[in-house]
Amino acid sequence: MAGLLKKKKKRESEIPTASMADIAFLLLIFFLVTTTINVDTGIGMVLPPPLDEQDPPPVRERNMLKILVNEVGQLLLEDNPSAVNLVRDEVKKHVTNNGVDPNYAESPTKAIISIKTSSQTPYSAYIDVLDETWMAYFEIWDSEARRLGFQNYAHYVNEVVETQDRPNEVRERFPAAISIAEPDPQN
Repeated sequence: MAGLLKKKKKRESEIPTASMADIAFLLLIFFLVTTTINVDTGIGMVLPPPLDEQDPPPVRERNMLKILVNEVGQLLLEDNPSAVNLVRDEVKKHVTNNGVDPNYAESPTKAIISIKTSSQTPYSAYIDVLDETWMAYFEIWDSEARRLGFQNYAHYVNEVVETQDRPNEVRERFPAAISIAEPDPQN
């Protein structure tokens, strides 16, 4: 009787893993092919080519608003210490002066904003000043478009410039003349 009752070996249950590596490999390929990688492109700004050792055209001091950002991010506006949040209003006063105040530009077409930074200037300080300068111009363009009877500057561009193939009269009246350079070398 002892021979009749043989214990059957119980098979242990297994999970078939032979195709797991294939599935993992296919998933890896799928995600590599379908994933998009965002690439930082930086600031969309086209710099002019270097000048051929010629002097820049003469500009009356009155027409140039000087902004200097030093190596530690401190701001000088017309050689006076200032804060970044004051740049926008100063640019708007300078550009829209129309010759009234002798400390500001003679006309919007002659107004130049000169931003000077050194190579050690913090990037964030430079971008803050540049953003405030551009925002001043956008606000000027917006108020001019509203004066012409449009809802805002974007509405003016959509209704007039893009649909009628006309030049942008608002930007022609108030051209953005922003000069970006390194400070003059100390003698």
